[in-house]
Amino acid sequence: QVHLVESGGGVVQSGGSLKLSCRVSGTWITIYRMAWYRQTPGQFRELIASVDPAGRPNYIDSLKGRFTISRDNDKRTIYLQMNNLNSDDMATYFCNSPDNGWSWGRGTQVTVSS
Repeated sequence: QVHLVESGGGVVQSGGSLKLSCRVSGTWITIYRMAWYRQTPGQFRELIASVDPAGRPNYIDSLKGRFTISRDNDKRTIYLQMNNLNSDDMATYFCNSPDNGWSWGRGTQVTVSS
């Protein structure tokens, strides 16, 4: 069974940075596209960034230039470096493989203070 554990969230001032991690257990991620999602209360979970098996990233337009997704297949971990955070980035962040739809982890909460 695949387990996803997100970490790295916290409280940061507007304009600050955080780096999120997602550790995958139960499978190797080498051949899978991986992604970060975020969700705010009352809203659907939104895919915000993905990285294919070759390491090529893709982002929603509002994040380009601020967020960087990366992966370490040996560690079965994906990362999300988030810079210049603002209030619109406040959410719970999750990871998953879009093509597999594994059970969701608990996510990691990001709070941006002004």
